[in-house]
Amino acid sequence: MPVPPRRPARLQGRLFRGSQVVSQGLLTRAELRSTAWRPLFKDVYADAGLVVSHPTRCAAAARWLIPPGAAIAGRSAAALFGAGRVEAHESLDVLVPTGRRFGPVSGLAVHTATLPGTDVVLRAGVPVTTPERTCWDLAQWLRVEDAVALVDVLVRRQLVDPARLSERARRHTGERGWKRMLRVADLTDGGAESPPESRLRVRLVLAGLPAPATQFVVERDGAFVARLDLAWPQWKIAIEYDGIWHHDPEQLHRDRRRLNRLVGDDWIVLHLTSKRLATDFDGFLAEVRHAIRTRKR
Repeated sequence: MPVPPRRPARLQGRLFRGSQVVSQGLLTRAELRSTAWRPLFKDVYADAGLVVSHPTRCAAAARWLIPPGAAIAGRSAAALFGAGRVEAHESLDVLVPTGRRFGPVSGLAVHTATLPGTDVVLRAGVPVTTPERTCWDLAQWLRVEDAVALVDVLVRRQLVDPARLSERARRHTGERGWKRMLRVADLTDGGAESPPESRLRVRLVLAGLPAPATQFVVERDGAFVARLDLAWPQWKIAIEYDGIWHHDPEQLHRDRRRLNRLVGDDWIVLHLTSKRLATDFDGFLAEVRHAIRTRKR
């Protein structure tokens, strides 16, 4: 019968540096490789019974891995501010000041750039780029639609202001990346209620269409009729994004009843599923353009 792994009480429910507990005699290197402990990064371990979240991994990286002056950044910082999600298997974004030698480190995506102290804040003891600086980095490191999807959330949570983002971009006119920040700021709309809606809106604009209004409210005789994901009210054209939550029959029932209230008000409502957004956006775009041409006539 196999002997169960040894689990010293001092290490239960904790994160720790492997070399340190070995030097203290709490575990041998063989015991450290047992199923009782989970490696997070090189020489950083967690009790296997501990639920390891994204903030947990950020805290471990900040405590034992990243050098002084560096910070959690990009998608990882956005997730700490409540925008987006970084899965357990994904690397953390880390920003290291120019001139510091660091990395590569397995589990970290290391970026290097100028990083003044004013662009860093502490969250539960973890150095994180400020929301405004986080937006700048997202604009540099991600596709424009993905960056806008995260910035939209930060705007909706009132952590950043698109006008200030544009101002920051213009202050850095001529520097690498300032045009990307300005583009993201111009495309940002805090009214979007989901990242897929943000990506859809950005793709429509990048395809040459006018920017649609987000979460547009339709009223009749001063009374609420419906709220639409995206709309061009001047043409009475709306787009409804049907995400994975529409597999819920009750949600689908509520949405269809809501949209049926538009009957008689001459609205065209185009539906886009998550599958079609991923596989046939060009076909959907042709339908939107046709609807606009029809209404313009």
